[in-house]
Amino acid sequence: MPKRKRKLDLTTADLVLLSLLSERPMHGYEANLELERREIRDWAGISRPQVYYSLDKLQRLGFLRTKSNNEPAAGPERNVLTATTDGREALADALEREDWTRQRERPPFLTWIALSWLARPGVFKKQIQRRTRFLESELAREREVLRSVLQEVGHPYHEAVWMLKLTLEHFKTELAWLKKLEQELPRRAPAQNC
Repeated sequence: MPKRKRKLDLTTADLVLLSLLSERPMHGYEANLELERREIRDWAGISRPQVYYSLDKLQRLGFLRTKSNNEPAAGPERNVLTATTDGREALADALEREDWTRQRERPPFLTWIALSWLARPGVFKKQIQRRTRFLESELAREREVLRSVLQEVGHPYHEAVWMLKLTLEHFKTELAWLKKLEQELPRRAPAQNC
């Protein structure tokens, strides 16, 4: 398989791990802990098994290599891994792809709204209230994460800060929209021209 084709087959998990192991060498177990500390599941859907699968895949592709290290591992994994030059190049190539900027999210709540006309009476309002409570809770949690990240990175001009600020803006926008929607609920009616 040509090298160029292999680079295009990298998953989100692969790219996140290449990025992490470009920062500094780590054991697989330590990489998993660091991804959990960075709350990976909030911004990239990567499971613990995917991490180990990706580490193995990236090693086979020559994008990671084992680095000698005499320090004890933080868990059962003993190999310290680091990104190779080819790995960093593959990551840089992947980050130049146009598809990063041309995709739309498909949030489950949006799907629920589309199907909600079939819900039982009273469910729509109840779900709007549940969503509001959830977003308020997430907004508070993300504000706390932002404070922690700002303390860690020491300035507001960092990718993690920008990501969190965008997430906060999404939550605030949806909360304002839900408030308006709740005011419009008494006027809810079936489609007239179907």
